[in-house]
Formats: sequence, structure tokens, C-alpha cells
Amino acid sequence: MLRPDGQLQEEKVFKDPVHRYIHVRDELIWELIGTREFQRLRRIRQLGTTYLTFHGAEHTRFNHSLGVYEIMRRMVENLEKKMTWEKDERLVCLAAALLHDVGHGPFSHSFEKVFQTDHEEWTSRIIMGDTEVNKVLRRMGEDFPARVADVIGKTYENKLIVSLISSQIDADRMDYLLRDAFYTGVSYGQFDMERILRVMRPQEDQAVFKHSGMHAVEDYIMSRYQMYWQVYFHPVTRSAEVILSKILHRAKELLADGYEFQQTPHHFQSLFESTMTLEEYIRLDEYIIFYYFQAWELENDPILSDLCRRFMDRHLFKYVECDPSEQMIIWPELQELFRKIGVDPEYYLVIDSSSDLPYDFYRPGEKDERMPIHLLMPNGSLRELSRESDIVESISGKKRTDHKLYFPMDLLLDQQEHGEEKRRILTLLHQQEG
Repeated sequence: MLRPDGQLQEEKVFKDPVHRYIHVRDELIWELIGTREFQRLRRIRQLGTTYLTFHGAEHTRFNHSLGVYEIMRRMVENLEKKMTWEKDERLVCLAAALLHDVGHGPFSHSFEKVFQTDHEEWTSRIIMGDTEVNKVLRRMGEDFPARVADVIGKTYENKLIVSLISSQIDADRMDYLLRDAFYTGVSYGQFDMERILRVMRPQEDQAVFKHSGMHAVEDYIMSRYQMYWQVYFHPVTRSAEVILSKILHRAKELLADGYEFQQTPHHFQSLFESTMTLEEYIRLDEYIIFYYFQAWELENDPILSDLCRRFMDRHLFKYVECDPSEQMIIWPELQELFRKIGVDPEYYLVIDSSSDLPYDFYRPGEKDERMPIHLLMPNGSLRELSRESDIVESISGKKRTDHKLYFPMDLLLDQQEHGEEKRRILTLLHQQEG
């Protein structure tokens, strides 16, 4: 049972390279950290395949989730000096921050694309289902798990709490920018979080920021912009994601065709069949995926074997910039040429697109509408950030998209067979580079 005041006898502290220390004083938070579902996050990388580009990017969803909790703890501590709320609202904030990523699967977003799953749905199932997390949360009340799930699902009635964990400037984004910059060794993600927290002020539906802190918020927006294009959308990382996706697609196709695997994917075959149970999902992590990829290097199917070997040994696809409208003109010819040289274009010729909207003003009624960042002016009025900041205004509402064509250059440089076709392919690819 929880103590009457809900506090630990002695504060627990995690040493953290980003925030220096992560402080845990609430027994609820300490017990949530100890659950099997939360400990599972130690076995899921925060940045998926980015470790193949930036070798330091080995940090996990566990690291990040603790970091989001710590920022939220400090946010709440600061906001409580300027407002009052029920004690359990504070715990709803902290629990939601800690558990917001508990439903992520191996390689996160790459897995989601292949299996058409949503980590937020799995997060809700873990919080609401027959899990250790649910048992701990229910000690705060039978409705407490649902309240935490509603915050993460952005349906909680207190919109201020939702904005602290899910908005254009929130605890989640602040931690992953600082943490990902630290572990990848880049400087783009750095910004003055201390200043942002000091100028944060609570409003009814969201936190706003004193006008005097505008430049710290500008720096945050630009850091996010740079991190997406220099780290998150790095072309080498995307090459690894392409191969990862194609491995899973190939395994799914082979299962559907009745192929007899030497190493059948028992641990996640139900995911291919859309029948995975909550317990099966909780047992799934990147260690298991790596086991199968290594085993599949020895499979009789040449495509699955080759793709797994490429991923495990980092023999990735090369790429050229491409314009999708122009690419469609030569696409049929490229596909046919690949078939002639014995290379399946379904798995070895891939257009990958990435896009980002670094900041957006309010567009009511539009899909995925975003609440803008507001500045609290000296006279007490609110002004949307891009109305005051020329820097932010210059990128507001502007979606940037990048397209690249990925292919196995090593197969094209082998001139022993199909020399004429391979030279034609290289010519077409060179034309794409301009």
C-alpha cells in the first residue's frame, strides 16, 4: 500500500547525462519505474536505426521516459508556485510523462509503418490492461489509469495538463531534442531549457511564455528544425530504415505464401497476422528482432538472407536525390532494368520521402491541428509566437519535404553480367542527381 502522503522515506536519484539528476520522491512513480512494462523500454532504442549513422545513439526509450518525467516534475514544481490544483492532478501529470512511450515497439516507427500499429494505442492498452503498470496506477483510484491514458491520448478534460506533454513545446520534445543531441554528438539540439521553464506561465488551456523569454523559445524552435534535417532525417539512417522495412515485408510475404522458415518468427508471427495479444507485445523487444535477423541471414530465400545480412553488417543502400514527378517518367524503365539483371525492384529500388512542419499557427478544423505557442505580453494579452518573432514567422506553416531513391550500388558495379543494362541504370540514376 502507498504511504498516507504518497512520498518515499528517502528520495531516489538517477544520475543522468542530460539533466544531471532525475529526482523521484513519489512512491507511485518509483513503483511504476519498477514494473516489467517500463523496464522493457531499456531494450528499445530511442532513435531506432540512427545508431548506424551516429554510433553514440544507443540510448533507450527508458532513458528518454525518465527525462520527460524529470522535465515534467520541474514544470509542475514551477507552475504550482503560480496556481493551485488537486494533488492527484500533479500525479496524473507525472505518471503520464513517465509512461507516454511505454507502448513503443522494436524500432518504433519503422515497425508501426509495416504492421500498421500505433504505439499510443499500445500505450493505452498497457495502462488499461492486465499489467503491472495498471495495478500500480489503480492504487490511486479505479479511475486513475483512465485519467493517465486520457492525458497521453490528448482527451483529458484539463487541457493545460495535455499541453505540458503534447504540444509544440512540451516535456517530451524538450527531452528528446536535448538527449538525442547529446548522444549523437551534435550541437543542433541545444537550447536554454532553464530559461524556458522560468518564463512558463499557466493558462486555462495551455502553458504560455513571458515575452521576455521569446528568444529562448525561438532557439528551441530552430533547434528542433535543425535536428530533424541533420539527425532524424539523415539519409543513411533512412537507408537502414528502408532495409529494415523490406526485411519485415519480405518475412510477411513469405509467411503468407507458406514458405518454410528455418527459423520461424514465433515471437511475433501474430503481429504479421494482426492477432498479437498484449502479453506477446510486452515480450517483444529489439533483442528478439536482432536474433531473428541474424538467424535469417542463413535462410534459403536469397532476398531475406541478403537484406538481413545488409542490415546486420551495415552494408546499406546508396541513394540519389529525386523529384517524384520526374521519377515517375523513368520509374517503369528502372523497374524493368532491375528485373532484367535479376534484382527485384520491390525490395531493391525504393523512393523514401521525409517531411516536417517545424512550427505551425492555429488552423482550426484541419487534420492534426496544432495549438500555437503564445507569448504573454507585458500588458497581459497573448500574442501568437510567429506574430512577434521574425525568425519563427519565416518557417511557420512551411512544410519541407525531401525525396531520395535508394538502391544497392554494389549490385550495379558488378559488370560481369548484364553490363549494358547496368550502365543504363547508372545513367538514369546519375540524371536524377542532376
